[in-house]
Amino acid sequence: MKRLILALFLGALSLSACVQQAVKPQKTSLEIQAYQAKVFEADKKTTFNSVMSVLQDLGYIIGSASLDTGFITAVSPNKQIDSPIAQFARLIGSMNMEGRTAVTVSIEEISPKKTRVRLNLVDSQTKTLQYGQKATDDTPIDDPKVYESAFDKIGEAIFIRQAQNTTPTQPTKSAK
Repeated sequence: MKRLILALFLGALSLSACVQQAVKPQKTSLEIQAYQAKVFEADKKTTFNSVMSVLQDLGYIIGSASLDTGFITAVSPNKQIDSPIAQFARLIGSMNMEGRTAVTVSIEEISPKKTRVRLNLVDSQTKTLQYGQKATDDTPIDDPKVYESAFDKIGEAIFIRQAQNTTPTQPTKSAK
């Protein structure tokens, strides 16, 4: 009986995934770059450090980072997925679903005081079945608002770093 319920559940899940994927129109490379990239008025090092700071503030785990190449990879911590389908699967003991977001960042120096940042965010869902089999579904995040929010945070971090670097320091009084 459990196997029949599991088979029906997995069949419905795969059919719903097919329907959802068929509806989405494909975006062109230029449309994707339009919301995944932004130019900042800052040098590469300031921008790189600001992006690293924002990712860490958001709870991402940095996998790799290189100022020379301007490339950063990071992932969010695993989170239990609590959709109605996932709750039902856990209830009958047939499947566990976890998710995380992976990000790659490319930081390119356009001029000494101007950098281009490109983000690529991907949601990853891992399903672990009753007998240890795993399946992973990766879905690119294509909501421009998500990228806009990330770029706003990066812009704020750059602003703060630049303000800290230009603040004059007060001379200290020496003891007589």
